[in-house]
Amino acid sequence: MSTQNTTPPDAKPERLVSLDAYRGFVMFLMAAEMLRVPSVAAHFKDSAVWQWLSFHSGHVAWTGCSLHDLIQPSFSFMVGAALPFSIASRGARGQSKAMMWGHALFRSLLLILLGVFLRSIGKPQTYWTFEDTLSQIGLGYPFLFALGFASARARRNTLWTIAVGYWLFFALYTPAPDHSPAMAGVPEGWTHDFTGFAAHWNINNNPAWAFDRWFLNLLPRAKEFAGSPGGYSTLSFIPTLGTMLLGLIAGQWLKDRQEPLKALKRLIMAGAVFLGFGLLLDASGLCPSVKKIWTPAWIFVSGGWCCLLMAAFYGIIDIARLQRWAFPFVVIGMNSIAMYVMAHTMDDFVGKSLDTHLGRNWAQIAGDVFAPMLHGAAVLLILWLILLWMYRRRIFLRI
Repeated sequence: MSTQNTTPPDAKPERLVSLDAYRGFVMFLMAAEMLRVPSVAAHFKDSAVWQWLSFHSGHVAWTGCSLHDLIQPSFSFMVGAALPFSIASRGARGQSKAMMWGHALFRSLLLILLGVFLRSIGKPQTYWTFEDTLSQIGLGYPFLFALGFASARARRNTLWTIAVGYWLFFALYTPAPDHSPAMAGVPEGWTHDFTGFAAHWNINNNPAWAFDRWFLNLLPRAKEFAGSPGGYSTLSFIPTLGTMLLGLIAGQWLKDRQEPLKALKRLIMAGAVFLGFGLLLDASGLCPSVKKIWTPAWIFVSGGWCCLLMAAFYGIIDIARLQRWAFPFVVIGMNSIAMYVMAHTMDDFVGKSLDTHLGRNWAQIAGDVFAPMLHGAAVLLILWLILLWMYRRRIFLRI
């Protein structure tokens, strides 16, 4: 038997604990790089468990997917999923559409510049590239915000336009036959190039790379931009918008949750369909699944996994009401921007401070093999305690 939703249409929507927990889980995965799992796993080459942990603690070289590869898509997906709640909340506070647009454009600019600032740390001058998570979200956010007021049909049509259009953008580009890896910033010894039709999606020999070879060299640089060593590109914000759109669609289902189980089933079914479709595109050779250039196949592979992860958190936390276990993630998720910035700016400072006060070899109590993990775990714990202090005092860094 279903129950009617008696909440007034202009009332502030109930906050989804599962969304905060999922966001916190993703930020934890990002910060968990401090644990240096691959360096520990190198000592246990015959252990299937340690090798599995090592694989999922880093990015795949080019094609494929690890848990670590789902960090950026998940964060992007959740920006979309949170948007219907944000629009409703601002509307309930009496904000006009013009005021909301002002905030959206300011947020977009701030995210782009914050991404540039964090990438410029340690550089001799401002490092103008736009491939990181924050800048990619910032570049696509005004378009996402506009779609926040659009119909479900318009959102779906936009998603397919992005996927097909970006596929054509690569498929119609002619890769350079005499392409020099050394001149394009490709890592030495690179062995992951595709052959045949899939070669349109090779590292730093595609139209997105060609765009950056022109665009990024218009900006002040210490030296000419030849290409990203990881193959990342500015224009990836376009297919990233596709992932955010999947989140927007899912977020609308959750916001309109007159029947929570129906929303849960939708998430699971959508996740399975998107994942299957993306894997089919990859296996067919029509479009490889590559996170670093955010191919259309990756939109659906990563979007499928995001739907399934969101379904798991939503089902356990908001439907089954099993919430206590997720508290550490909620603390991070409620201050995800703070965690993102601290993980990129304070990890070295905190680590050196521990060495100063406890001695340079304090982590050796865990032995030579596990000392790096213990050191990283201590840094991660201190950052989490800072977030806990902020959480207890209702201090939330939002953009």
